Amino acid sequence: MTHETYRRNRPVQVVTIGGGSGQYALLSGLKNLAGIHVSAVVSMMDSGGSTGRLRDELGTLPPGDILKCILALSPHQDTARAIFQKRFKKDRRLKGHNAGNMLLTMLSRYTGSFPAGVQALAEILDVDGEVLPVTIDRATLVAELTDGSRIFGESAIDTPRGHQRETIRDVFLVPHHSDAITVYPPVLKAIADADIILLGPGDLFTSIVPNLIVPGLREKLSAVSASIYYVVNIMTKFGETNHFQASDFIATLESFTGRKIDAAIVNNRRPVNRLLALYRQQKSDFVDIGLPDPGCRLILEDLLETSGDIIRHDPKKLAGVIKRILLDDKRL
Repeated sequence: MTHETYRRNRPVQVVTIGGGSGQYALLSGLKNLAGIHVSAVVSMMDSGGSTGRLRDELGTLPPGDILKCILALSPHQDTARAIFQKRFKKDRRLKGHNAGNMLLTMLSRYTGSFPAGVQALAEILDVDGEVLPVTIDRATLVAELTDGSRIFGESAIDTPRGHQRETIRDVFLVPHHSDAITVYPPVLKAIADADIILLGPGDLFTSIVPNLIVPGLREKLSAVSASIYYVVNIMTKFGETNHFQASDFIATLESFTGRKIDAAIVNNRRPVNRLLALYRQQKSDFVDIGLPDPGCRLILEDLLETSGDIIRHDPKKLAGVIKRILLDDKRL
């Protein structure tokens, strides 16, 4: 695919907003499309595992989701992933950490800047594109439930305890060492220059929405003319999106974007019953379409990938859909 295919003399500016394994899958596919430049905006609220320990012990920004995006955009993805995702086992302090998180943390501390550390690691791995933290202010994600109780921290929100939990009513950010949280300025520039903006896939309240509630980002999304596409999850998430249909995902997301979603990309291939039964044990269900929103176009495609008995988006299928969208968009 050439630049001329898109009827312009510069790459199409594609901005992705999300975090976690969903953004990893999307970027893994986008990397192979020619004629585009990708800017990945990544949530900075991860608080679990190695990432959470580094954040708590060293006071750094969480490196985990940023690392996933760098690996996804690297032409050395498979080799780099095998090395940088390897976890230490012998040293007491290092045990449980992975090599990539440690390297990114050390690069950030040596340069004195988290974004500089991100840029340095991206340079090591020959990343074509940019990976941007949505904010460089440290903050904690808080979820308010319908019974008025609150859950503090992305990891606690992401992994409910017990067999039942009230529905999430709202989420907000609490700054650590300042009165306010601000969006990282290069993120605003990337959105201003964007030709197309892709939200998701990913856990709604712990991967996508944490970006949108950083002050300044929602306002910027409302001000730009770029089309916004939302890649809807294939399965629901217990404690976050119980019993959600695609229409519920779209409506909830629009309450945080402050503008309509132009189109939603929805998987329409149902996993086999054996896999659905496994996921049902985790209180996770297949996302049906639900009642269509007349203001949001639905793009229904087979996006399913189920190797290893894990239900996820197939990066190649997802990239194929994005490629057709770019070819069909008369403004590009």
